[in-house]
Amino acid sequence: MEIKKTKIEGLLIIKPSVFTDERGYFFESYNKDNFTKLGLSTEFVQDNESKSQKNVLRGLHFQNPPYEQGKLVRVIKGAVLDVAVDIRVGSPTYGQWESVVLTEENKVMYWIPAGFAHGFLTLKDDTIFSYKCTNVYNKQSEGSIMWNDPDIGIEWNIDNPVLSDKDKVAPDFKSFISNF
Repeated sequence: MEIKKTKIEGLLIIKPSVFTDERGYFFESYNKDNFTKLGLSTEFVQDNESKSQKNVLRGLHFQNPPYEQGKLVRVIKGAVLDVAVDIRVGSPTYGQWESVVLTEENKVMYWIPAGFAHGFLTLKDDTIFSYKCTNVYNKQSEGSIMWNDPDIGIEWNIDNPVLSDKDKVAPDFKSFISNF
């Protein structure tokens, strides 16, 4: 397993060891002992999966305390541009974002700790996205930030993605008050 730190403390790009032969491939997408050795001693309590067509943008979402969530995300089928925005008050990278392309071919995973807004843009039809969460979903604790907020400046490289009604009315970053 190969770990790459990003410019934002806590965000990690994880490349698993993939074993391939004429039958296909095998890899461990999660091993508690290995993650603990890397300093990621966390317990996952909920797994989520979504399927989306090309150009669907989901985000930027987060769960407020006490239901904050760390997420280990990956693509099972297709491809996404995955984005995390630091919303930890007092962090030297508050309001900054980092992205990574996750595909079924590269098998890369992204560790997004609590205190980040998260979103992704699907790059292929029928993309299946999977994420392990460190806390359960709680509707009253959910929050969002406008996906194309100019103060954050995420380079999505798309003008008109397919959005949920909720994401169309997400607040801008200037009016956002972080609980982290």
